[in-house]
Amino acid sequence: MKKVYLFTCVLLSLLLAGCTASGVRTDNGKAAPQVKNVIILIGDGMGVCQVYAGLTANKGSLNLERSHYVGFSKTYSANSYITDSAAGGTAIACGTKTNNGVIGMTPDSVPVKSILEYAAEQGLSTGVVVSCDVTHATPASFVAHQLRRSMSEEIAADYLKSDITVFIGGGRKNFEARSDKQDLTGQLKEKGYAVAYTLDEAKQVTSGKLAALLADGHPDAYPQRGELLPEGVQAAINILKQNDKGFFLMVEGSQIDWACHDNKGEEAIQEMLDFDRAIKVAFDYADQDPNTLVVITADHETGGMTLVGGDISAGETKIAFSTGGHTAVMVPVFAYGAGAEAFAGIYQNTDILPKALNAYGFER
Repeated sequence: MKKVYLFTCVLLSLLLAGCTASGVRTDNGKAAPQVKNVIILIGDGMGVCQVYAGLTANKGSLNLERSHYVGFSKTYSANSYITDSAAGGTAIACGTKTNNGVIGMTPDSVPVKSILEYAAEQGLSTGVVVSCDVTHATPASFVAHQLRRSMSEEIAADYLKSDITVFIGGGRKNFEARSDKQDLTGQLKEKGYAVAYTLDEAKQVTSGKLAALLADGHPDAYPQRGELLPEGVQAAINILKQNDKGFFLMVEGSQIDWACHDNKGEEAIQEMLDFDRAIKVAFDYADQDPNTLVVITADHETGGMTLVGGDISAGETKIAFSTGGHTAVMVPVFAYGAGAEAFAGIYQNTDILPKALNAYGFER
């Protein structure tokens, strides 16, 4: 019995020696870094076929493949087997299933706190970078609380009520050419934001707060809009990283979805590759700052996209679509950096929020 007791004590000592305050050590025995930065990238409408079509067109590789862990999330909304971007975005941002069309609220119209708001409350810097109007459903889900995704002017006003540090995308008209005649960009300036109307102007801002409204409505499709997404991500990180407490950043490859709604395979591939270049910026930053977690997922799949032929060496794909709408299939979740292991497996889209909060060490 004494030998068994002694062996047990030694074993427990070894196990405890291998733990840190966060309970994790790396393979080389060093303490695993604590997460202080979280970057969530959402490929709107991006399913497995969209990913593999991009990989094939790029002749066999994507930056996305650097991911350490892969999982799947279930995307249905509170009132539909097939979600829309409002309910899908709210599930990711707020950890709550809601009805299609609802932004940042429960089905009973109760506002729900988003991960961006949790981060801001903890003194972190926060940001949104998208290739759409910043009042569109997915970015709105992280910032606003509205009954309908179509309430663009109300969503724009919610940006003024938030503590967001940086937002980059389109949607200038919802801040300036409003039905209530308010000039929200003037109010943003009063709140200390630098307001930029071009990507070059946005890139010149390296500290403080930034509101970059780079198109009147939605930015153009790729390649007409240029490198808005990857360069916008870098511009946002350059500002957000100034905060020693850390930051939260949401990035959306918005127009993968639109190309798939139109059943345009080549356009979907171009949008996927543009999104992948933004992923590279996030991964590269995580390599520079090991306290960074990067999560890539989708709100839903669009188009029922299928690969019915192709040639990786030639970068050729043969694509078919089964619908012009969204589908109900699970979507992939890729994770990289500190705390990435928590995102392996199959789970609800609402589980992404608590996983991210747990990585930060925040209570819900």
